[in-house]
Amino acid sequence: MIRRIIFILILALLITSCGAAAPAATKAPAMEEPVATEPVQPLVADTAPLDTPTSEPTQTFTPEPTFTPSITPTETELPPLLLPTEAVNAPALMVWDGTPTYLGDSTPGYSFRVLYNPDLWALTTDQFGYPAIGHRNIPYCVISITSGRGLPANVTVEHDFLYADNVTFDVGILSENGVVKSVTYAGGDGTIITGFEVSFQEQSETCIADAVTVLSTLRSVPVSQATPQP
Repeated sequence: MIRRIIFILILALLITSCGAAAPAATKAPAMEEPVATEPVQPLVADTAPLDTPTSEPTQTFTPEPTFTPSITPTETELPPLLLPTEAVNAPALMVWDGTPTYLGDSTPGYSFRVLYNPDLWALTTDQFGYPAIGHRNIPYCVISITSGRGLPANVTVEHDFLYADNVTFDVGILSENGVVKSVTYAGGDGTIITGFEVSFQEQSETCIADAVTVLSTLRSVPVSQATPQP
């Protein structure tokens, strides 16, 4: 009996050692640590339409200041007076009658009269439409009527007197920057007082001398005897 038990034990041991090895216990896989990844950015649709030309940058034009040259006022030279053609068989002296420029100092009902050589002078009108006589041989040599008036700041005047027969003139020599530009004559014969201006641009001495010859003939005449002027 004991032998049988020992035999069974030995047989059981043999059977146990020859059997397939029990499968190893399955080990649960180790948990891998999560790898940090950047968040995926959502796709943004391109707002620019396809096939649209890229707009060029706009350039703002700033105008540069325009240089304006300073304007220096200049005196505009007037053309010489238009003189009528000398009359055929004209007398040696012709008359120029007119209204005195100082009516308040003149006797009413009288005109002034001067005599001039038609070979040298011609009766016409000045640039302002007033009666005047112009020299035929000296351009811009003119005797015109005038009265007292103000003078520009750059004009100076020197006074003198002219005595001719029964006529006395207060002479005013007008100079601009030291250059004589014109001469005025204001006077009369005691009945009328009137004024004249002798202007010129060249040959001033000859122009003044010829003008004095004319003005020295000044006298008053009744309006009824005055020669009508064209």
